[in-house]
Amino acid sequence: MIDEHYMSVIFINRMSSKEEFLSKTERTKCWLSRDNFWECLRSNNDNTDKCTDLRLIYESSCPVQWVKHFDRKYNYLKFKEKMEKDGYEPLNEK
Repeated sequence: MIDEHYMSVIFINRMSSKEEFLSKTERTKCWLSRDNFWECLRSNNDNTDKCTDLRLIYESSCPVQWVKHFDRKYNYLKFKEKMEKDGYEPLNEK
């Protein structure tokens, strides 16, 4: 679990919705927090309740628009994996 001081720092440092340019270090931190959160989701069958702390770190490390983009990407990758595994049924076009 994350201690209270660290949680307060997360919320204070939360990036605004305006566009900001991230340094290389900030981008790396963002990508690492995203990857850690995604790994937690995968290892817990997408149970977000078990990954709440990592989600907070992820959201505090990345700009809001990046989080939205990465969330959509994660869902797309899950969909694509499911289609590759289970196949699909073509539409009957008449």
